[in-house]
Amino acid sequence: MAVGAAVLAGTLFVQATTTQAAAVTLPPTHAGFDYQIGGAYTPPTGVTVVTRDHTASPAAGLYNICYVNAFQAQPGAEGEWASDLLLRDSAGKIVYDKGWGEALLDISTDAKRERIADKIGALIDSCRDKGFQAVEPDNYDSYTRSGKLLTANHAQAFIKLLSARAHADGLAIAQKNTSALADNRTANGLDFAVAEECGQYDECGDYTSAFGNNVIVIEYTAAGRSKACKTWGGTLSIVQRDLDVSPAGSNGYVRKTC
Repeated sequence: MAVGAAVLAGTLFVQATTTQAAAVTLPPTHAGFDYQIGGAYTPPTGVTVVTRDHTASPAAGLYNICYVNAFQAQPGAEGEWASDLLLRDSAGKIVYDKGWGEALLDISTDAKRERIADKIGALIDSCRDKGFQAVEPDNYDSYTRSGKLLTANHAQAFIKLLSARAHADGLAIAQKNTSALADNRTANGLDFAVAEECGQYDECGDYTSAFGNNVIVIEYTAAGRSKACKTWGGTLSIVQRDLDVSPAGSNGYVRKTC
């Protein structure tokens, strides 16, 4: 099947849980996938689905997923946010995701969620305008790194706002990681899953139980890829990338499949 036909054959999914229900096209399952959030490059032969950062352009003729850092500020980008929208501890200090040096956004109230969603929503709109078919909002699980200042309920209330915006734009929306909330995917308006290291940590079944085969798996180690491929290689889209998701041709670039 030609690439264009494969994309058009993606399942149409009507998301009825949003106030503005819209038909969206899901990525084809068990497809050749590449994760290019560290920099865009010509997709390898056989790839029909690609994720790129919202600042990049989609790959012509493929199913394109638009990456947006939705629950945390980019490293060093605290100044791009109103001060009160950055999560702060009892001493007034900004709370960071220490692994990536990213400030957590404060999604603890309806008013703040609406303001943050307006800004992230503008990025989602830009994904639509560029021609992406779906959006991947990252750091849904940031509440687990908040020192209990944020909760799963806060995260779900916020993702519902993003789901409504994406669907209004005609875009599918992914649940990124956060297997503990996968069973709530319908109420939260989420269409498919993007799971990092679910093979490594034996979590892929948590996603397939909620999303069926509409799961994209990214592993960062050979052992994780081997485990994912052994059980899920015949049904899911699986790729191993280097942790920095480096562009092809750069030092450290890794891309392997089942």
